[in-house]
Parts: sequence; C-alpha cells; structure tokens
Amino acid sequence: MLIYLLGLMGSGKTTIGKKLAKKLAYQFVDLDDLIEKKCGTSIANYFEKYGEESFRIIEQQTLRETLEQNNTIVSTGGGTPCFFSNMAEINQTGISFYLKTDVDLLVSRLKGATDKRPLIRNMNSEDLKKYLTDLTSIREPFYQKANFVVNAKDLTVEKMLMKLDLEYL
Repeated sequence: MLIYLLGLMGSGKTTIGKKLAKKLAYQFVDLDDLIEKKCGTSIANYFEKYGEESFRIIEQQTLRETLEQNNTIVSTGGGTPCFFSNMAEINQTGISFYLKTDVDLLVSRLKGATDKRPLIRNMNSEDLKKYLTDLTSIREPFYQKANFVVNAKDLTVEKMLMKLDLEYL
C-alpha cells in the first residue's frame, strides 16, 4: 500500500511520515529528498537556476517513480498535488491524507527556515503569514481532493499516528 501525505510546507508531513512508516514497518520517502538526489542540488538552488516551471516537471517525474512502490509512506512537496495530473495519480495508486494546519502554526514552524525554502526565502513573519494565507486559499481545493483530511492543528504526533492507524489503516 502507498500512503501519500499532503499539505503546506511545515504541516508535519515529514515528521508524521517518518513516525508512521516506523510504526507500520513501511519505507519512508520524502519527495523533495528524491528530487535533490536526482538533480544533485538543493531545491532552493534548482529553483534559483531553472525556475519553478522546470522544477514542477522534475517533481512530476519523481512522483511517478513513487507510484510503483509498495508499503511506502510518501511525503509530497507542498505544491505537488496542485500541478498536472498529480492529485489524480496519487489517489489512483494510494491513499492520500491532507494534513490540514492553520496559518499561525505554519508561520511559527517556518519563520526560522525561510532561507531553506525557495517560495518563502527571506520573508519576515508578516509577509510569511500573508503569503501562507494566500497560498492556502490557492492550494486548498487540491488538498481537499485527498481521501482523508486530518486536522493537524491540535494533535500531537502520537495522537495523529493513533488517529491515522485506528481510523484509516
């Protein structure tokens, strides 16, 4: 079985994914890590050199490589479900979970890491909040196509794992 975790950057996809994979004895794959290995550079550098359009093509190709895997948790990039036919392919080949998180929590998680993320590079907290609010409204329709929406705001990682395991797996 393939399980895809979707959500904005900072929503907890990697943290939840690693712990869930360990609990289920599944492999964990971070799509961004696969892209960096494939390209031989960080996503931030790739964005800077080739732009977002080129990145989204590489992202789709890398996502398609995961569709063949089994017993794997895949943490997608925040934008992965929003481009091409990615969301349809995710839902055709696996179970998808949208980790829904409010903007204030995202800002608190991301404000110290803006230099590592190309879409929010060097933003201050105010600009980051506005950007994430706008981004949420754009991406939410894609995320809502997930098989399951999990409100991650008030849950600890342990409660999230228990909820995923008991209700959906």
